[in-house]
Amino acid sequence: MNKKLILILILLLAFFLRFWKLNTYPALNADEAAIGYNAYSLLKTGLDEHGNPWPLHFQSFNDYKPGLYFYMVMPFVKFLGLNEWSVRIPGAFLGVATVLLIYFLANELFKIKEIGNRKLEIGHLASLLLAISPWHIHFSRGGWEVNVATFFITLGIYLFLRFVRNSKYSILLFCVVSFTLALYSYHAARIVVLLLGLGMLILFFEEIKKNIKLIVFALLVGLIAVLPLIKDLTGSDISSRAAGVGLLADTGPLARVNEQRGEHKNNSPVLIKVFHNKYTNYGLAFLENWTEHYQGEFLFLSGDTIQRNRVPETGQMYLFDIVLLFFGFIFLIKTYYISAKTHFLILWWLLITPVAAALTFQSPHALRAQNMVIPLTIISALGLFRVLEFLNGLNKKSIRLFGYLFFGIFIFWSFVRYEHMYWVHMAKEYPYSSQYGVKELVEYVNSKKDEFEKVIVTDRYDQPYILFLFYSQYPPDKFQKEHTLTPRDLYGFSTVRKYDKFEFYTINWDNDQPANPNSLIAGTPEEIPDAANKIKEIYGTNEFKYFDIVAN
Repeated sequence: MNKKLILILILLLAFFLRFWKLNTYPALNADEAAIGYNAYSLLKTGLDEHGNPWPLHFQSFNDYKPGLYFYMVMPFVKFLGLNEWSVRIPGAFLGVATVLLIYFLANELFKIKEIGNRKLEIGHLASLLLAISPWHIHFSRGGWEVNVATFFITLGIYLFLRFVRNSKYSILLFCVVSFTLALYSYHAARIVVLLLGLGMLILFFEEIKKNIKLIVFALLVGLIAVLPLIKDLTGSDISSRAAGVGLLADTGPLARVNEQRGEHKNNSPVLIKVFHNKYTNYGLAFLENWTEHYQGEFLFLSGDTIQRNRVPETGQMYLFDIVLLFFGFIFLIKTYYISAKTHFLILWWLLITPVAAALTFQSPHALRAQNMVIPLTIISALGLFRVLEFLNGLNKKSIRLFGYLFFGIFIFWSFVRYEHMYWVHMAKEYPYSSQYGVKELVEYVNSKKDEFEKVIVTDRYDQPYILFLFYSQYPPDKFQKEHTLTPRDLYGFSTVRKYDKFEFYTINWDNDQPANPNSLIAGTPEEIPDAANKIKEIYGTNEFKYFDIVAN
């Protein structure tokens, strides 16, 4: 089997794992619906849902999402219509493209010979591990902007290494373009790109100093390209949203300062301030957040604490990655003298990727730190290379075959179990991880709404208005004139309570039922009493009941 055929088979596997039933599972969430509907609104009116013309950051729920993915979705909405496929195809495609890209990157980083006569390269191993990676599959199967950022960051690093080797200006220019696109794709990527860029310039300064004029010119081009982004980021609305999820929004470290100072009686006030101050405590909080991304529970056992970002009983990586990472790090240490700079680059990449996530009060965070999957996968691939190399070197055929069989079964079982947990258990064990049941609700309500003066829908399930807009393909020009955003809540988000004949709020049956005659009311089973005149029960594809519908 030749190298190209092996790579093609790996890519076909990656494609299948990311595109199979992409339009139905998991259920579309509110953020994805916002991306799709805003793309639809731009196509129809040249304005986003709130009437902003061609924004760099989309106001959405007042969370100001980076705009690149919205614009990537637009042509798919144009030609395929407003549906789940249109929102998810760009992310899934870039997920597969990243599997291809890591093949070239791993081979560029480590010039390792083939394993025996099987024509397996380090790039093949990295591609295979990324193709089946729980971390990468999860965020490839949806409209996640982070997956776009991961692709462009990986591409930028690969192009930079190619430039170091051959000094072609066109490659450098594409490198700058790639990193620039990463900046426009996801908030956390801005910190990662900055730190990565500084690290690469320092590590490879000797190699690139002969092209310093080209480097300076390319950086100026990049700076000009991001000036609109910088201007946008300085806006008060966007900066206030960032502050709302930032580490400083957590008052815990500050409260701890006051508690510690209160425990002192007669000590010097100056000494107390030296030991107990907000800089020290927030610094310790940052370090705690940062180190949590390297803990075994997060990486190998349970993953993210946020249900939308996780699969039951599954870490961000497989259990066999513990072994592979161990041997991978050993390989890096032993071969340090051969290519110290590429080794440092991989380690630097791994160290700085969780920084953005650590600067928020939610940690560890699989979404914001998703770029970690690339250096970790490359190190795992090095470990797998060493394992296969060891097995291939065994003289006794029976022991060699047993080793291949044992390790192969371990990897296959881990992968199949992950797929089982993803497809069979995730939606049932985490029924609120996405907006299951809402599509079915919208279809039913739209068939009945003309019979009623008002439609009242519970807001129990995360921004229901945007899913109604999405699935109804409600005219954006009408919505722009009809609605208002609420003030930000405790978590910095806003919503829409009313448009057309629809109203969205938490239902209090004793008050809302008598106050809304001739209304269709859709609430949770907890909100609607058993004695109510229910005309429909809405179940999600996970067989969980989400809504009771009453004709009032």
